[in-house]
Amino acid sequence: MCKLCDDYGVSYAGAASVSRRHVLDQLAMGGMAALLAATPRKSWAEEVDDDVVRIGYLPITDATPLLVAHAKGYFDEEGLKVAKPTLIRGWAPLIEGFSAGKFNLVHLLKPTALWLRYNNNVPVRIVAWAHTNGSALVVQGDSEIRTFSDLGGKQLAVPFWYSMHNIVLQYALRKSGLTPVIKQQGAPLGAKEVNLQILQPPDMPPALAAKKIDGYIVAEPFDALGELNAGGRVLRFTGDIWKNHPCCVVSMLQPLIEKKPEWAQKVLNAIVRAEVYSSQHKEEVAQLLSRDGAGYLPVPANVVQRAMTAYSDDPSYRNSGVIRHADWRNGRIDFQPWPYPSATRLIVSLLKETKLEGDRAFLDKLDPDFVAKDLVDYTFVKKAIERHPEWRRDRSVSGADPYDRKEILSV
Repeated sequence: MCKLCDDYGVSYAGAASVSRRHVLDQLAMGGMAALLAATPRKSWAEEVDDDVVRIGYLPITDATPLLVAHAKGYFDEEGLKVAKPTLIRGWAPLIEGFSAGKFNLVHLLKPTALWLRYNNNVPVRIVAWAHTNGSALVVQGDSEIRTFSDLGGKQLAVPFWYSMHNIVLQYALRKSGLTPVIKQQGAPLGAKEVNLQILQPPDMPPALAAKKIDGYIVAEPFDALGELNAGGRVLRFTGDIWKNHPCCVVSMLQPLIEKKPEWAQKVLNAIVRAEVYSSQHKEEVAQLLSRDGAGYLPVPANVVQRAMTAYSDDPSYRNSGVIRHADWRNGRIDFQPWPYPSATRLIVSLLKETKLEGDRAFLDKLDPDFVAKDLVDYTFVKKAIERHPEWRRDRSVSGADPYDRKEILSV
C-alpha cells in the first residue's frame, strides 16, 4: 500500500485521513467558490498577451490529448511556444490556477466547467472534448457486490461533486432503486441508501485497499491501479452505462479566445491531431505517458496500458457482466473531440436530479438548450476536425451526420 501512495505522493493514514480529507475538500470547494467570486475580472485576461501555451493537468488519462500534443511536438508545428505541462494533484488547485490565469489550457470535468461559468461567473468556454468514456466504478475485490443493487448501505467516493462520475453513478443508483445521500462518514445508513464522499483521485486506491470505503468511481488510470495494486474489482465501466459519454473537456477562458482567435485555432489544431493519434495508437501512447516513458503520469506502463486497452476483449469483463453492452463497440477510453450538443443538454438535465453539496440554486435557472450554445465554442474544433477527417473513424463517432447523435443510457 505504501507503493500505491508513493506513486502519486499520497500520504494516507487510515480512517481519520478519509474523514479529514472529506472535510478539507468541502472547505476547499467553499473556499474556492469564495475566492473565484472575489477574483477581479481583469485578472482573467491579464495573461492574454502571453502567447505561450501553459497547460495544467491532473495525472489522469483524461489529459491525454494535451500531453500528446506536447510530447509529439504538435504545438510547435503550429508555430506555438509551449511550456512543460504542470502536473496538479487535485481539482481545486487546478481550477484555481486556471481561473487566476496561471494556465491558459486545461482539461476540466465537463460539469465543473458548467459550475464555474454559471455559479462562479468564471468566463470558461469548452472548446473540445478531451475524450469519451475512460472511467469505472471499482469495488473491493473480495466483496459480495455484483450489481448496483448490492450497493445499499455502502460508502462510495467520487472525485468532485460536479463531475460526470457523480452524475453517472447517481443515475445508475436511482435506476437500481437506491437513494444517494451525503452524510458524515459513519452516520447510520438505510438499507437503500448509498453514502457519497469526495476523495481526490490519488487517495482512492489506498482508501479502498485499507477498506475505508466500499468503492470509488473515477478516471483512469486509478481504476486500473485499483485492480492491479489495491485489491479492487471493476463493477461497471461508465461508458457501458452512458454510451461514449464525455468526461473531461478542453477548456480556455473566453477573454483569451476573443483576443487571440488565431492562437486558439492553432491550439485546437494540435489538440485534434493529438486525439486522432491517441485513438489510433493507444498502446504507444500509454507507454509514452507512463513513468517508463515521458513520465507525464507517475505510474508504470502496464497500469496505463490496461487503463487504455483492456476492455471487451478481456474475458474477465466479458464473462462476469462487467460489460453489458459490447454491441456499443466502445473502447475503455476513446478520443474524439467533437462536443455533441445533445450530451451537454443531457448533463444539464441530469445535474438537476443529482445530489450535490453547496449552493445549487443556479441549476434551477439553467436551460439545457441555452447552455449547449453558451458554454461550448464549436468554431475552432470544427475547423480543426475538417483538417483531420480521420477523426470520424473513431469508434465513438457513428451515424450519417457525425456532428449529431442521440444519447444512449442503459444500466
